[in-house]
Amino acid sequence: MRKTILLSLLLASGAAFAQPGPRWGFDDRYHHHHYYPAVGYAVPALPAGYLAVAYGGAHLYFHAGVWYRPAGATFVVVQPPVGVVVPVLPPSYTVVYAAGVPYYYANNTYYSTGPGGAGYAVVAPPPGAELATAQPAPPPVSSTPGQASGSAPASAAMWHYCESAKAYYPYVTECKEGWRQVPATPPH
Repeated sequence: MRKTILLSLLLASGAAFAQPGPRWGFDDRYHHHHYYPAVGYAVPALPAGYLAVAYGGAHLYFHAGVWYRPAGATFVVVQPPVGVVVPVLPPSYTVVYAAGVPYYYANNTYYSTGPGGAGYAVVAPPPGAELATAQPAPPPVSSTPGQASGSAPASAAMWHYCESAKAYYPYVTECKEGWRQVPATPPH
């Protein structure tokens, strides 16, 4: 009986991240082509590799372009406040140029280089964002000297995965065996 309950809880918590549908949204602004959980969606646990970010006396949590705040025993997907700074960009972002200035876009959020070059600050949509031009994020390079760089992305709809680290770029910045491209789709 105890094993059945434990197994049910584990399956339920994993299913929270795995079920596409109304809990997931497809972001194709600027041809970003990426799925994200919807704002307001609650999960029982944060995904592995999340980053804790202090802002305004509270803690937010960031993972792969998704922002969470604690809500009782769960974590709720939120839109980040303008001004919060995160140390890395999401693994799949799009560079957007508005009035010749680069912004980084993912999950309905714009980022700019943080104060003093420390991380990336969430900013309001730039003036003329609807007319901005986009370019996919540059591919990561292999960390092995003399080895060819990792696979170049076919589009912004690809993530770069490091098999040995069991993690995605930019959460891991080096990959000794080279990066493997994987489609940027919700987990199954």
